[in-house]
Amino acid sequence: MSNTAITAITMPKWGLSMVEGKVIEWLVEENTTIAVGDEIMDIETEKIANTFEALDSGVLKRKVAEPDQSLPIGALLGVLAESNISDEDIDAFIKDFQANYTPPEIQEGEESETSYAWVEIDDYRIRYLRMGVDKRNIILIHGFGGDLDRWLFTQGPLSANASVYSLDLPGHGQSTKTIRDGSVAAMASLVTKFMDHVGIDHAHLVGHSLGGAIALQTTINDPDKVDALSLIATAGIGVEINGSYISGFVQAESRREIKPLLQQLVGDPSLINRNLIDDILKYKRLDGVTEALEIIATEFIDRDQQTIDFRNHLASLSIPVHVIWGSADQIIPASHAKNLPGNVNVDVLEGFGHLVQVEAAGEVNKLLQG
Repeated sequence: MSNTAITAITMPKWGLSMVEGKVIEWLVEENTTIAVGDEIMDIETEKIANTFEALDSGVLKRKVAEPDQSLPIGALLGVLAESNISDEDIDAFIKDFQANYTPPEIQEGEESETSYAWVEIDDYRIRYLRMGVDKRNIILIHGFGGDLDRWLFTQGPLSANASVYSLDLPGHGQSTKTIRDGSVAAMASLVTKFMDHVGIDHAHLVGHSLGGAIALQTTINDPDKVDALSLIATAGIGVEINGSYISGFVQAESRREIKPLLQQLVGDPSLINRNLIDDILKYKRLDGVTEALEIIATEFIDRDQQTIDFRNHLASLSIPVHVIWGSADQIIPASHAKNLPGNVNVDVLEGFGHLVQVEAAGEVNKLLQG
């Protein structure tokens, strides 16, 4: 492993709770020249499937992991090398790596550099996760029925150059389920108070769906606290919304009911795996969740229409504003990204659904970092 001309491709760690992933399929063949960012394999985690993009360049000299094989994080998936490296050197590299590799779950005396934390805000107990370095601040705000795990493939990459915070809004994830005020205005006020509690003077806000509307409202209320605004498949800038999805999600109690609803969130329904469905059902069965979701839903939609509208505020914002959408969004149509003011940068990614930051994680992350 001392040969710098040889590079290991290892199982990535997506999210704090990930301990292993399953290789679904390789997307490239051996002896293919790989560039940084190339899609090289599909990996399924306990949450959802995602495409793994190359972190290094070189020739794919050896596939080590087999399709349908589950491996712990850090395990050897394949080997990149310069074209002149011999098979004997590759064999020696693999043998040395495997002899020295220890799965992280059996390592002792090592604590995670990141962990979930909680703050008390207005009698709500709010769970959050901070990752990254103290260069600038980014806050990730999830959408209706989501939680901080919606940023599974986003928070880690962004944290290479920023302190990145994700949080569970009231009624969601592991935060308090009893909701007094489920309005966008109340949630925006909570985001501002969250920033104060954790010592953030100003931040780049990234909001998905309802979280986008909350980010917009926060910016309108406290413009000095927001450096930039990224709105992903956002609510609040158009009228139409899939009210049947919202009401169905609120009321769903079984796998049979929830699976087709979750499949509407993505362009590729196969991404919705059993573990994700189980996680959503576990959340839905917690005391107070249905009531909380009903309260929140009634505050921003009426059947198939949104009752919040921040579109006219966009032109007056003096900060960078970026709207990102999946063209195949079945929840909030991508047509809402049309005819926005000239100060708004727009990217619509072809073929992806409402969870575009999950389906097209690499591309969205590049847009967010740009």
